[in-house]
Amino acid sequence: MKNFSGKILFLDRSDINTDEIIPAKYLTEAAKSALKPYCLEDLALPGFDPKRDVAGKQVVITRANFGCGSSREHAPWVLECNGINLVIAENFARIFRQNMFNCGMMAVTLPKAAIEDIFTNFAGTNAECSTDMTKHEFTISGGGKSKSYKFAIGEFDETLVRANGWVDYADANY
Repeated sequence: MKNFSGKILFLDRSDINTDEIIPAKYLTEAAKSALKPYCLEDLALPGFDPKRDVAGKQVVITRANFGCGSSREHAPWVLECNGINLVIAENFARIFRQNMFNCGMMAVTLPKAAIEDIFTNFAGTNAECSTDMTKHEFTISGGGKSKSYKFAIGEFDETLVRANGWVDYADANY
């Protein structure tokens, strides 16, 4: 199972689309790892520099409708290549969300009020997220504060996460 804890990259914007996650001009790369340097390259967000801000982060916390736009597996892949296996948001584009779970990664929704609380209390700090899969709970720590947030995950999605994705699940079960 992948790691779902670590330093947080806060992306304070809704409607971040797959072209901003990984620009289409890189979709011809033959290996997933070749996508790594282009993660969030086209994301327009004041003060954000992907070359500086993505490195060393394992968790993304953002607003609503993350992963909208074109349906492509490359968007979760580029996150995974950069060590990001968990995205927490108000909601996700359906295909992006499922592609995350198919890759053994997590796209977890929290209510708008919880996302707002996280941004209010932890954005701008060197925040970290700890994930307890048994309790279905995130603990966010930073700036001398720490708060926990319960999350829901479907049974099959959790099975995919624990199996490290759809391919490993299928290999073990079919």
